[in-house]
This record gives sequence, C-alpha cells and structure tokens, in this order.
Amino acid sequence: MRKTYRVDVQFQRYDGVSAKGIAEELIDVYAEVYNVPPYIGDPFFSVQMFSDRLYAAFETEGFEVLTARLDDQLVGYVHGATLPADKPWWTSLGADRPDGLAVAADAGQIFWLRELMVRPAHTNQGLGRQIHDTVIAGRAETATVLTCIVDNQPAHDAYLRWGYRIMGQIRHAPESPLYDAMYLSAAL
Repeated sequence: MRKTYRVDVQFQRYDGVSAKGIAEELIDVYAEVYNVPPYIGDPFFSVQMFSDRLYAAFETEGFEVLTARLDDQLVGYVHGATLPADKPWWTSLGADRPDGLAVAADAGQIFWLRELMVRPAHTNQGLGRQIHDTVIAGRAETATVLTCIVDNQPAHDAYLRWGYRIMGQIRHAPESPLYDAMYLSAAL
C-alpha cells in the first residue's frame, strides 16, 4: 500500500495575463517532468511545442494556472481553461459524450484541465491530487474534462481513482499519441 499525505504547499492562481510572468518557470517544470522516455526525443513533447501551446492557451477564455510552491520553489501546477464547445478533439467524440456534458459545453460550463504536473522529487505524496482538487474547487464550471495518454499508467490510474470516467479516445494532432478523453462531474 502506497502511503500518501498532504503536502504543506502555498497555492497561487494566475489568469492568462499574469501567468505570462511565470511562463519560464512553467516551461522549466514541463522540461523536467517530460525529460523521460517515452517523451524525450518525441517532437510532440518537445519543450518548444509545449511553450507554443502554453502561450496560445494564455489567450483562451477562462484560462487559469494554479501553482503549488514549497519554500518558494515551484513544485507543481495545473493549467486549464473553459472548454470551447467547438474544440476539435471534443467534437470528435460525437455521441460518446454524455448528453449532459454536451449541453454543459454549449453553456461554457466545462473546465478543460490541460496539464497537471508535479516535479519528480515531489510525486507520490498526494500533491497532484491536492493541486487538482484546489483548482476545481475554485472554478465556476460544473464539470471537468481532460485527456490522458492511454499508456501513461500512473496518471491514468490516478484519474480513474479520482472519479473520472472515459468517454472515448482522441488524438490532439496526427502526430500525437492516443489519449483517453475523460470527464468528472457530480451531476452525471
């Protein structure tokens, strides 16, 4: 049995404008977290590609970063935004989306959790769950969706334990890996 405990971190929220001021820190965490097989060397997971996606995300509706700091060091964060109802990966799921979620997306009531990262030295302590729960508790949306690489077993298993359900599988781009599209909603 794995022992988990709550980490005494300081959380801070940033909108798209203020998040630009910590972009390099966010990118540094990404570079550390994704510097392992099978991501290292894959152009889709390059630091430059992530940086491009991050800067584009700053401009999206409802964008937010929640950071977790321990002794002033960034040890993890999550970022996301309000899911656009016409997002290609979302619409590609078609009838696999629960009816309530399709309606919620049309009403701008779904939080799209785009990235959740914890530095390797701080994993397996319950920090990812703390970051996840804190960001969701501060959002106005009624449901959360995310995509998780199918063979990223630790993350995949964690999301299922946290109550997420799988809607279907998608690719963000032709060169991306296969992802499970997942949702979390108390109402469904």
